Amino acid sequence: MPSAAGTPSPSSSAPPLVRTEHLSKAFPIRRGLLRRTTAWLSAVDDVSLEIQRGETLGLVGESGSGKSTLGRLILNLVPPSRGRVWFDGQELGALPAAELRRLRRRMQIIFQDPYSSLDPRMSVGSIIAEGIRDPAERPHRRARVRELLDLVGLPRAAAERYPHEFSGGQRQRICIARALAVRPEFLVADEPVSSLDVSIQAQILNLLRELQKELGLTYLFISHDLSVVKHVADRVAVMYLGKVVEAAPKERLYTRPLHPYTQALLSAIPSLDSHRRERIRLRGEIPSPIDPPRACRFASRCFRAIDRCRAEEPRLEQVEPDHWVACFNFAPLPNG
Repeated sequence: MPSAAGTPSPSSSAPPLVRTEHLSKAFPIRRGLLRRTTAWLSAVDDVSLEIQRGETLGLVGESGSGKSTLGRLILNLVPPSRGRVWFDGQELGALPAAELRRLRRRMQIIFQDPYSSLDPRMSVGSIIAEGIRDPAERPHRRARVRELLDLVGLPRAAAERYPHEFSGGQRQRICIARALAVRPEFLVADEPVSSLDVSIQAQILNLLRELQKELGLTYLFISHDLSVVKHVADRVAVMYLGKVVEAAPKERLYTRPLHPYTQALLSAIPSLDSHRRERIRLRGEIPSPIDPPRACRFASRCFRAIDRCRAEEPRLEQVEPDHWVACFNFAPLPNG
């Protein structure tokens, strides 16, 4: 049901593990010899959402839509320009630094490129053990590393080797083991399989699902690929130019998309089905995030735009149970 803040959330009476309210982030663009701010790039604009314990929220959109920035805002890796984030009922921005550091152990991130996120000078065992700083666990770090290697499907002998000795898929398993070393509850997976071959992608996705069941993890899974998100997400939120334009349970979003942008993204997924929907080709280019449209940000590319779209900005509203859309002229496709 919708929360008091009007955020897209699943039908659950349980409090969410993660909640954002009107979250925004603008980065200064500095030019000239004095590096003065000449403009602001709007990466995330007024995003409110909830993630329940044990679920996977898929966050999708084209490159530059603000997905990765939103993930970092939720983890408090970058400070918001506006808005607030709650984790397990605690507002991150209101916590003293020491409490925030303790809370961050319960939140971890898996990056897109496993090789660049691993220190090539450290052994795999040292990389995984690096985050184990609890005095009670330090005497058992070697055993904990072996346990984590078992958990992600790597041989225990891998602890003595270095990142360059492993394949891309194996390196991503190392990154997952490192993230799990501090026993987190919430993981932001930022394009975790986009740099891997398709066959390896499936193995990593299966591993993430198995770990979620075994450890009770909660995921924010970020990807530009809707076909990948379909295999892991419980709910899906679609971002365009810094804003969430549609959010719904996975089954509903894939079978009955309502926002024209979501419909265009889904139509681009390769399929062997001769009866698949016709490809929807968007006109023009994505507007600049430095000077986004004042009204609907998608209107200039939309095949269903009306005059109101060019004059007003649509709000994200619940139009069906658990289905949220930011559009004045939404409609299912004729064959949807």
